[in-house]
Amino acid sequence: MSEVSTIGLDIGKTVFHAHGADASGRMIFSRRLTRARLLAFFADQPRCLVALEACGGAHHWARELASLGHDVRLIPPAYVKPFVKRSKNDAADAEAICEAAQRPSMRYAAIKTEAQQAAGMVFRTRDLLVRQRTQLINAIRGHLTEFGWVAPKGPSHISVLAGLLDESEELGASLPEAARTMFVVMTEQLEQLNKQIALLDKEIARRAREDASARQLMTIPGIGPITAIAILALAPPPESFAKGRDFAAWLGLTPRQHSSGGKEKLGSISKMGERTLRRLLIIGSSAVVLHASKRGAPAGSWLEQMMARKPRMLVTVALANKTARIVWAVLTKNEEYKAPVAAAA
Repeated sequence: MSEVSTIGLDIGKTVFHAHGADASGRMIFSRRLTRARLLAFFADQPRCLVALEACGGAHHWARELASLGHDVRLIPPAYVKPFVKRSKNDAADAEAICEAAQRPSMRYAAIKTEAQQAAGMVFRTRDLLVRQRTQLINAIRGHLTEFGWVAPKGPSHISVLAGLLDESEELGASLPEAARTMFVVMTEQLEQLNKQIALLDKEIARRAREDASARQLMTIPGIGPITAIAILALAPPPESFAKGRDFAAWLGLTPRQHSSGGKEKLGSISKMGERTLRRLLIIGSSAVVLHASKRGAPAGSWLEQMMARKPRMLVTVALANKTARIVWAVLTKNEEYKAPVAAAA
């Protein structure tokens, strides 16, 4: 009987399914496993390639299986889907993962350590709280409009509402008691969110100061502590990419192609890959472009030439693409960013 060389593992919360195949791709076994039996099952298997979809919990199981001596690979779900035959079920998914892993040109996701996931959790927790704060501010502004009050834009204006909701103030006196009570609840919640976000900002700034790679990234225009920590936590190792353009493409910042018959046709950016990092890079580039539009870009620089002939948003996204390539170069060469010197006229 042939020995198993590749195992495709479809993971879940309590029920898993393993599909084993030999070197020729012929099925050796297809077995349903419970969570309690999973590691014991793989401990009895010969050391081989084990493939999983890069989904929730995949990094944990990849680390556990790697500790047993297996060669573990994570495959993006989009690359597995073409191999699913007809109806979708756990057995079919495991078989598709196994077949995808046997393709010589298959691309894999990097396995994250617990430290990387913890650092990413700090950033994502802050991101969640910022979204909740924005939702709360929009709710307060919307409800105030229903009572004839239009609050100025910006979190700073909303934060002063707590003092205006007192019954002796004009705003508090004009509101029904039930509405005023609810506004107090929302403003108190907003104040609590502001305190939690400020604490996380300090934690992220501390991590950025103590990390040498983060300090190097922060020398790039448009990258601050939040973006630097997010890149280190969410992006694969720089050596995973052959060149800076590959990293920019992974972020979805390169143009989408519609080429055929030898005619190249480029469209808008692909927006594939890590959208969180893409958003942060575009926000940082937007700040750089805004500063350049007010105070002027360096004479003869790439940014000055682009701003002279292209729309502002296009320049912003193009700068984000350029910044992504610089990020890859800085991390690969392990050195600080050096701004190019404009050629003398």
